[in-house]
Amino acid sequence: MERGQTVSIIGSNKTKSLVEKTAHVVFVVCGMLSILAVLSITLYMIISGTPAIFKVGLKEIVFSTTWAPTAAEPQYGILYVILTSVIGTALAIVIGVPIGLLTAVFLSEIASNKLAGIVKPAVELLAGIPSVVYGLVGILILNPLMYKLELMIFKDSTTHQFTGGSNLLSAVIVLAIMILPTVINISESSLKAVPQQLRASSLALGASHIQTVFRVTIPAAKSGIITAIVLGVGRAIGEAMAITLVAGSSVNIPLPFHSVRFLTTAIVSEMGYSADTHREVLFTIGLVLFAFIMLINIGLNSILKKGGKGDE
Repeated sequence: MERGQTVSIIGSNKTKSLVEKTAHVVFVVCGMLSILAVLSITLYMIISGTPAIFKVGLKEIVFSTTWAPTAAEPQYGILYVILTSVIGTALAIVIGVPIGLLTAVFLSEIASNKLAGIVKPAVELLAGIPSVVYGLVGILILNPLMYKLELMIFKDSTTHQFTGGSNLLSAVIVLAIMILPTVINISESSLKAVPQQLRASSLALGASHIQTVFRVTIPAAKSGIITAIVLGVGRAIGEAMAITLVAGSSVNIPLPFHSVRFLTTAIVSEMGYSADTHREVLFTIGLVLFAFIMLINIGLNSILKKGGKGDE
């Protein structure tokens, strides 16, 4: 009997070992495929985006403000487009992140289970709405409101070009709404993961519930909150379809009531009919966008790592 049990244990150990080895191989293959995908995309963007730099010149593309690819003497300046993407994304983050974070605090720390059960599905529904629907809602509801505001502000102006509400401000509002589900869901999960002992200790020392939330819970969950911001930035700077519908798609200096064009919308708007150098410059715009996203991710991740070391 003992011998049979020993054989059974040995067989079980061998099975476990085989399963662990198989799982290890699967995980390694998946990790290598992820790395290969990133390297492939990076290599493709570099190969496709650099020819125009050598033909037109990096200075002419990045620092010139005139975009006229179909003129007799084509010009490919994207400085206003870059500034629009940077300013538009930054404003969307400034608006969306506080709203998203406070909503996450409400869901995880304040709302009753019944109320959270109503709000949470609504937030998840926002995440499932296609980008084009946000754009259509923006055209039908937001742009007319912006046009009325534009008329009120510039009714006596003789130099302002009216855009019908398709402007930078409309794009920023749409982007801020679109990043809310990402910020809310990840921030809420991070807040809920904070050990209950931290809250209890803060309350035992005499802090109020609100003081505990803002001085203990949120700082303890800051790594997850920063991750939410990183993903929100990626969503905002990479959005194209909704912005194409509400921003006006004109290359202008990025002022609130100007019709503007983002890096993503510049590619979407003209890729269908572009050719030769024009097409190559559009790939260069994609390379610039790719570089921006990489720099933002690296910068925010470095901030996250420094914050983690500080906590230690």
